[in-house]
Amino acid sequence: MKFSSIKFLIKSSLASIMAFLLFEATVIPAAFASNDNLVICKDSPLFKKRLITATKKLENRKKLYAEKSQQYITLTHEIERIEAKFKNYEKNNLLCGKEGLPRIVVSGQWGLNAVIIPGLLFIYITGWIGWVGRKYISFASATENAVENEIIINVPAALSIMANGFAWPYQAFNELKLGKLVALDDEITISPR
Repeated sequence: MKFSSIKFLIKSSLASIMAFLLFEATVIPAAFASNDNLVICKDSPLFKKRLITATKKLENRKKLYAEKSQQYITLTHEIERIEAKFKNYEKNNLLCGKEGLPRIVVSGQWGLNAVIIPGLLFIYITGWIGWVGRKYISFASATENAVENEIIINVPAALSIMANGFAWPYQAFNELKLGKLVALDDEITISPR
């Protein structure tokens, strides 16, 4: 890839980021949906019926086993877990639908803990996985028996590459500046048509 195409790539990436930030910064009135068909779970008869049904089935199964048996104890713990889950729903004032199932009402706001931090962690971790894989493949191709090192992983080398890969954003930026991140146009094979 030529230097001009790298500059174009950087400029288009920056333009995309700026457009996204501008779009997010504009004030758009939120559309509020009515929650008329939702009720607080502790007031929903179907929610209570679901709890009774779930625990009753397990209570009936419990009758088939001796009191001190492992199956009896497991079913008892399962009943306690279900009851705790339903009490937690009631305590947190979750809203339930017509069928008695709890609903999560999305407000449309970008919460730091809800979207931004998990999103950035996802990008960082997937980037780390890709960067480490790329580094290992380039390491394996430079060895004497490249195909074997790609199939049978050299664990000490892989662990070393993985440990060094945590700084992948910095390393990727440096390789982009040096022109090593992307292949040159004449190194890309094009199938004849």
